[in-house]
Amino acid sequence: MSAVEGELGILARRRIEAEIIKPIYEILVRDYGKDKAQAVIGEAVAGAAVKAGEYFAAREPNGPDLAGFVALQELWEKDDALKVEVIASDATHFDYDVHRCRYAEMYREMGLGEIGHLLSCNRDELFIVGYDPRVQLTRTQTLMEGASHCNFRYQVKDEAAKP
Repeated sequence: MSAVEGELGILARRRIEAEIIKPIYEILVRDYGKDKAQAVIGEAVAGAAVKAGEYFAAREPNGPDLAGFVALQELWEKDDALKVEVIASDATHFDYDVHRCRYAEMYREMGLGEIGHLLSCNRDELFIVGYDPRVQLTRTQTLMEGASHCNFRYQVKDEAAKP
């Protein structure tokens, strides 16, 4: 059984989470202000992202590596969630651009565009920390923040330090 077989796609997960988070966020903004509300949501989602990475890493029979991570991308792309152009993919690099992001579209439609980066984009770097801390993500722009595309550049930094 593959690591993604039977798993709910990430877009569907994020919609369910956003439906729960939205009223909580609105109450936090009302009672504590936008900055504090965003800090609380950001902290909570960041912790969840690391734990999600750890969860998927623990399911890898030979331990996590970049190839296993690449295989997981199917979950993020499920339900036509992303239009991706792979630039390079080998044992130490996984580089791709996202030209359409239904996550960003969904958050905007739900009235959560101002925290979409907290609910989705900020998870990416933290997920990989939980999954395999030897891998580093560099990304300088996102569709969520108005760029023409997202530029994901994953690189294995220390092959010898397998978790």
